[in-house]
Amino acid sequence: MPKSQQSSSSASPGAVTLALAGDVMLGRLVRNRIRERGYAYPWGDILPEIAEADLFLVNLECVLSAQTARWFGREAKQFHFRADPDMVAVLKAGGVDCVSLANNHIGDFGLDGLLDTIRALDRASISHAGAGSDLAAARAPARLRARGRQVAVIAAADYPPPWAACLAEPGMHFLAIPPEEDELVPLLEAIRVERTRSDHLILSLHWGYNMCERPPAEFRGFAHRMLEAGVDVIWGHSAHLPQAVELADQKLILYDTGDLIDDYVVDPALRNDLSAVFLITLGTRGVERLEVIPIQIAEQQARLARGEAAAWITSRIAKLSAEIHTTLCPEDNHLILRPAGAGAP
Repeated sequence: MPKSQQSSSSASPGAVTLALAGDVMLGRLVRNRIRERGYAYPWGDILPEIAEADLFLVNLECVLSAQTARWFGREAKQFHFRADPDMVAVLKAGGVDCVSLANNHIGDFGLDGLLDTIRALDRASISHAGAGSDLAAARAPARLRARGRQVAVIAAADYPPPWAACLAEPGMHFLAIPPEEDELVPLLEAIRVERTRSDHLILSLHWGYNMCERPPAEFRGFAHRMLEAGVDVIWGHSAHLPQAVELADQKLILYDTGDLIDDYVVDPALRNDLSAVFLITLGTRGVERLEVIPIQIAEQQARLARGEAAAWITSRIAKLSAEIHTTLCPEDNHLILRPAGAGAP
């Protein structure tokens, strides 16, 4: 029996499966490799493994623009990531349905680069959240449909503040974490409204420092508060490393989903070349199943991790999750979480 049939047979009627992953950076050496090998190259052999997902979401860690004038603010910025607008075809080749744009690279080539990115995505019919032509657009959720259900995605980032969208000016959805109470009011209201419109709500957060193995306590507190407010899944990224998974009352926190496609230097101890794709099945009662698929990034390509590499990253994610009282069980080289009482009645 194909894997997708095995998965769907255990899900409740109408359940939706999401594939969530971290940073996708299509510039620099990745862009060069794509020019040599084609738009599908960066996806390696991972697409059949996530074919069961109804929706595929990633964090787009670059602009899609022909702009070459880099953004320079008061603080020096070492890295500026840009891919040509036609590289949106890479996302199409991967079956990406939605991208988060709230991150610390969406403004690398100024507001023109940000708006170019949105136009490229719109032309390709790829949904996006977290940046826009004004504050309302940057805060607006992406709304996706699958299996007759609506999934909303709100995206925000905690850095850099100068890129925050204003009432009538482009930018990203900036949110300090933890925020002051008055700063949190618009997000809480958006969550309240979206709960009346959508069946499932995802909050994408590009937060925290690079190369951190564990989220700080204030991030954990904020994540739990968002679940209590009505969010079903917290989808974190920024650290370049997968962090812990936490289950709370049939809801899920992915503190960091690591990287998926890049050309970054690999830390030999932290192994930022080892990551994962997270398959989440959502039913009417909440999270029914999580499957963690180990990934290895090599030669600017996402590949299924095998052998020692797979064992290393799955062991690390399982260990970090166990520290916060969430048990992930190894199964066929992957990790599986089945919340008690989940699934069909």
